[in-house]
Amino acid sequence: MALYVLSGGPGAGKTTLLAALRHAGFAVAEEVSRRLIREQVALGSSQVPWLDLAGFVALALARMVAQHQRATIHGGTTFFDRGLPDLLAYLEVAGQPVPPACQAAVAAHPYQPMVFMAPPWPEIYVNDAERWQTFDEAVAIYQALRRVYGRAGYTVLELPQATVAARVAFVRAATGR
Repeated sequence: MALYVLSGGPGAGKTTLLAALRHAGFAVAEEVSRRLIREQVALGSSQVPWLDLAGFVALALARMVAQHQRATIHGGTTFFDRGLPDLLAYLEVAGQPVPPACQAAVAAHPYQPMVFMAPPWPEIYVNDAERWQTFDEAVAIYQALRRVYGRAGYTVLELPQATVAARVAFVRAATGR
């Protein structure tokens, strides 16, 4: 079993890379946050990151743990669009405390020690209904993600700012898959 994380600030090309990895035949775990935001907005809920980050993180935590457990049971190689440590980074950027349950989940549900980090890339950055951060905020999130993954003992490999095919080749070479 090999569980790899693709992380990075918003709008850096993670989801596009994940789709290309799926097309190449790999199992993928889509980003929980984007789907959760759509659901919470449709419900008229305040549990969205810009209104109630702590509440949103609690919802995302449960889904991300379940996603990790499903991939573990499935076996093989899975690429995740964000990992559990991402939640800690978002809380850090917001200056909010990390609930003990989040710390425990990060410790209990590890990924491969190598994490792929998509750097800020202004040429491809766009806002949409689920990506509300400014580019400067995306950069701050990226920096927090690097710190959080490093503190958690992961080795961060920065993805090249290159074509999707070049990024897929980079990931395949780094993982030997």
